[in-house]
Amino acid sequence: MVSPPALAVGRFPTVLVTGFEPFGGEGINPSWMAAQALHGRMVAGHRLIGAQLPTVFGHSLEVLRDLLHRHHPALVLCTGQAAGRTALSLERIAINVNDARIADNAGAQPVDTPVVPGGPAAYFTSLPIKAMLANLLAEGINAEVSQTAGTFVCNHVFYGLMHELATRHDLRRTRGGLVHVPWLPAQGQPSMRLDEIVQGLRVAIGCALVTVEDIRKQAGALN
Repeated sequence: MVSPPALAVGRFPTVLVTGFEPFGGEGINPSWMAAQALHGRMVAGHRLIGAQLPTVFGHSLEVLRDLLHRHHPALVLCTGQAAGRTALSLERIAINVNDARIADNAGAQPVDTPVVPGGPAAYFTSLPIKAMLANLLAEGINAEVSQTAGTFVCNHVFYGLMHELATRHDLRRTRGGLVHVPWLPAQGQPSMRLDEIVQGLRVAIGCALVTVEDIRKQAGALN
């Protein structure tokens, strides 16, 4: 795992922002580039910690658990790349299924296996995604609520994160979720510029930190 330089974070509550290493033969991954760009920033009195996760089933969750143990963040925002999407996708639900269309970076390609054997069928995000969506749209940032995080390593990490938050007493106050980001222009179309992705994640994090209860859907205005 590649990590940014360590920060003296003891004076501030923290937000953990993760991105993935490149996969599928690509040389870059905008989720990691955005997490790296956010590392060290302050948002709503919280220090952001950017960290890279391996695009590998199993090992990605081991790395995530270590990060949770080390930082005990107030909030966790995992991010991942989703080719073909046109907006920041605020994921609603993680399912207890690994079903890989392509192999991960270790060559594994699980089919119809559970993320956590015996775990619940699904977990909902604990982030206020409707409030986050409203804030992003108000800032002119293309965003959407997504009903599927897929079944590759992004969903694997999303489900694993929510399982940790649901079952670990020391993380009972921590909220978390996943946002998928589009390709960068250099990767193809549709795409979003890195500065827009970084700004969007910053807005989303700021909203999540100050929103206790999510807003209700208003007559179909927020999808």
